[in-house]
Amino acid sequence: MPKPTVTRATSQKRTRQRVAWLLVLFVIAGSIAYPDPANWLVGQVNRLAGTKIPTINMPYSLGLDLQGGTRLEYEADLKNVAPADRREAMNGVRDVIERRVNTLGVSEPLVQVVQAGESWRVTAELAGIRDINTAIKLIGETPILEFKEVNDAQRRPLTEQERMQMEEANRQERAKAEAVLAEARKPGVDFSTLVSSKTENVEHKASGGDLGFLRGDQVYDSVYTAASISTSGTVLGKVFDTPNYYVVAKVEEVKDVQEALAKHLLISYQGAQGGFSTFTKEEARAKIDDLKKQATPENFVELVKANSQEPGAIESGGDLGWFSRGDMVPVFEDAAFAQANGTVSDVVETEFGFHLILKQQERTVRDARVRAVEIRRTTEADLVPPPEPWKSTQLTGKQLQSAKLDFDQYLGAVQVALQFNEEGSQLFAEITKRNVGKQVAIFLDGQIISDPVVQTEIIGGRAVITGSGDVEEAKTLARRLNAGALPVPITMIAQQTVGPTLGADSLNASLFAGLIGFALVALYMILLYRLPGFVSVVALVLYAALSASVFKMVPVTLTLSGIAGFILSIGIAVDANVLTFERLKEELAEEGRSLAAALEDSFKRAWPSIRDGHVTILISCAVLFWFSSSIIKGFALTLAIGTLISLFTAVVSTRTILRWIVTTRAHGWSRLFLKKSNNK
Repeated sequence: MPKPTVTRATSQKRTRQRVAWLLVLFVIAGSIAYPDPANWLVGQVNRLAGTKIPTINMPYSLGLDLQGGTRLEYEADLKNVAPADRREAMNGVRDVIERRVNTLGVSEPLVQVVQAGESWRVTAELAGIRDINTAIKLIGETPILEFKEVNDAQRRPLTEQERMQMEEANRQERAKAEAVLAEARKPGVDFSTLVSSKTENVEHKASGGDLGFLRGDQVYDSVYTAASISTSGTVLGKVFDTPNYYVVAKVEEVKDVQEALAKHLLISYQGAQGGFSTFTKEEARAKIDDLKKQATPENFVELVKANSQEPGAIESGGDLGWFSRGDMVPVFEDAAFAQANGTVSDVVETEFGFHLILKQQERTVRDARVRAVEIRRTTEADLVPPPEPWKSTQLTGKQLQSAKLDFDQYLGAVQVALQFNEEGSQLFAEITKRNVGKQVAIFLDGQIISDPVVQTEIIGGRAVITGSGDVEEAKTLARRLNAGALPVPITMIAQQTVGPTLGADSLNASLFAGLIGFALVALYMILLYRLPGFVSVVALVLYAALSASVFKMVPVTLTLSGIAGFILSIGIAVDANVLTFERLKEELAEEGRSLAAALEDSFKRAWPSIRDGHVTILISCAVLFWFSSSIIKGFALTLAIGTLISLFTAVVSTRTILRWIVTTRAHGWSRLFLKKSNNK
């Protein structure tokens, strides 16, 4: 007796829409997986339309067994570390190794911690590195934690021989500059071209040697003095000395500039820019209005020293010196230049607060914009470099007992709490006592990780590092400190070097194996299942494009084992179709069943088996990933990704395409479907 049909075909319109979306998905995934055709098309569009559409540049991440490199495996000695602290200590060792291998130029080192029973191991896969001795030496060193203080030492004076050496070098450099000057003053010489070929100041070379307007620039004061009395287009007739260069200059522009000499009185308020006042805005306004009533040119400085909230006002008396437009905020400048000399302004409001301005004088001065060729001159620092900014103390990671995440009991701010041993406590007290108000820097592996300012002498061997950012940053800092303070001995137990040629051969062999596997599966499906088999191959192509694009976007570091997982997942990708098509045979064998109804019921009744099969594979992948080494992890990850994508392509895409074929109702489609089974 025929089974009742409980499903119905999806509407033809919706089916066409889904097929269209599958096509869009294939184009996107295929363009990511193999971007050459898409990039060619983008290039043509950009060339013809003048657009700047970016191309796709997302390479695959290859493991060391595919591109060559070094793999090192170490076993850690944790007998002196409490069991509860071992995971954290190993994470610290991993962080240290990652920082060390980054100095080798490895773009994406893979450093992993693995626990096998009571044994803790750390592996480092350094793709592209084949100098194994350098890698072993660098990774095997003990992490170094150091506390350093500011170095106040002065540079030693030059010896007589060094001074003579510097003077001789300067003579040659000046002669070089004089030759440039002589060339620059020749008729028809393009000064900009001369700058690009001769100047040795890299910073100014990018702007064609343009120094800008020089008034007030102490470095180029002598150049300004000569340029301000010259005319535009003049190459100045001498070589000028600056601290680091000999300068050959051309005047580009000369203009008159208005300058004012003034003093000011500032009353700030809560919320004003840079303000620390206790006044509200209303209180500040009332205060400045009262001072305005009292202010005269004669008592202005006294009022400033007694009332102004500008930092340093007591010493400066509010003196601003000479300034021109552009030096101050616009509203302040407008008021200052508008008032008469020797007068006190009305109240002026800026983002800094309320001001009174005493304008003393106004004058017109000349300013000049200059372009220059600069020839590097030898200085004392070249012969005797300045001392290092930090100097070592005797306090290192040996004296640090622990570092842990903590919170300020008053403000709740995140911080890192440090605890030193007895020797470290005494050293830290001495260091902080002599550095109150100065910075003490913490270095790990020669890199500064924190430089707090000492507020007071710290005794008792306890300290905190503030300004560590959020909780995760503070935890990372504590882990790094503990890694330096508690160096875990590691012993190398295995090493492997893969040459680039062998890696390329492995990659080519893997790709060839993948293509052969794909072709054999496709041939089998088409011969056995005819049109549905062909549709499953189309879905398999979509599966391959989606998998490859996901591998790029995650990114997944592809290794030989990872590619093996991907090839295995090709078979899994069609396994669901085999279950469905075999069920379809049985549905079509029943009398009176339409092709559409049989198709819907076959997918519905095959789904439990498909679901359970994929779930068991994913469980196996999870176990392999969490409880195995990096080689097996790659296999498990690619197999899991392939299994998830195959569930989509084998069920959703195959079902959608077959629905579309059935709903076209074209004559003869049914003959291309599966033969009816004789078994009922």
